[in-house]
Amino acid sequence: MLPLQGVTVVELGQNLAGPYASEILGLLGARVIKIERPEGDDARGWGPPFHAGTATTFHAINRNKRSIALDLKDKAAVEWLRGFLRDADVFVQNMRPGALEAMGLGAEAVRALNPRLIYCSLHAFGAAGPLALKPGYEPIVQAFAGMFSVNGSAEAPPARVGMQVLDLGTGVWAALGCLAALQLRHLTGEGATVDTSLFETGLGWMSQHFAGFFETGRQPPRHRSGNPKLIVFQAFDTADGEIVVAAANDRLFAKFAAVLGHPEWGTDPRFRTNKDRIAHRDIILPLLEAAMRGRSSEDWAAALEAAGIPCSPIQDLAAVAAHPQTEALGMVLQGPGDAPRSIGLPVSFDGRRPPVESGAPELGEANAEYGAPLPRQV
Repeated sequence: MLPLQGVTVVELGQNLAGPYASEILGLLGARVIKIERPEGDDARGWGPPFHAGTATTFHAINRNKRSIALDLKDKAAVEWLRGFLRDADVFVQNMRPGALEAMGLGAEAVRALNPRLIYCSLHAFGAAGPLALKPGYEPIVQAFAGMFSVNGSAEAPPARVGMQVLDLGTGVWAALGCLAALQLRHLTGEGATVDTSLFETGLGWMSQHFAGFFETGRQPPRHRSGNPKLIVFQAFDTADGEIVVAAANDRLFAKFAAVLGHPEWGTDPRFRTNKDRIAHRDIILPLLEAAMRGRSSEDWAAALEAAGIPCSPIQDLAAVAAHPQTEALGMVLQGPGDAPRSIGLPVSFDGRRPPVESGAPELGEANAEYGAPLPRQV
């Protein structure tokens, strides 16, 4: 039995953040009904690659859902949705700011119809403030939240984080907020309004950087593979590639120095503590880099792991997917029927990972089942 069985989630979402939030709830056992425009969620076309004519991006974040296509320019469709929400437990939406309020489907209006409803909104810049009505996508908000400024190498321009860290992260926060609100409803009998945004997620992910900035007033330096506050905590060139080493405390640094054949570095007053190594980074890093270039990545990985020093080669997706650790965790799931392979929910219960019971839905597949008016365009 999954924890959210018996919970009904209605998603009026598009692209990534909102759909990912409701997918999490669906994988945890909730019944998720996805409301789409007559032409469908934009993410259906976000390819290549495509699987069965639909972008793999859409497949990845819309599992365990049913689709209803509605033309919300049609008053009858709006009234149907309003009635459908009377019996829902959770409503997840990330539509254009102000659009639902204009239809009479804002949080205040809908919760008046269903006081037990959890009304969850995912915004670009937040529910309040001068940018509350401003739309935004992942790279826009990464840039605005300061994430570009701390990403990439010091010698190159600031760079975007190479995954949808704000979209998916905001989906996680939204799902967590819905779970907390469901627990609160269990205690009080009342629903709640849950708000989160890509900007707030960005600020949350940047909390350590801001802690340093608030103390010093200085912008933190960028490092391509490591952490400017720690030595050793970065990638090194080897004879045939790169390997990331995380000798992240003084004991591990001494072991690392010994593996490199220079145990004296571990007791050298210039390098003995992390504070010492940071003060003398221009001396110690060239020494480490020169030593690491002398052997292959495979040789270094074996030697470092034998000494208990955390390290990893820089793997591509093929290597990750084929690794025995990925297999042992059961993270790659084959969906039912013609659904493509996908990554499972990163949590398990009593050693069991929530299953993918259905792949991404066909557009409008559930209109007849739920008595929803079918748009002409579908």
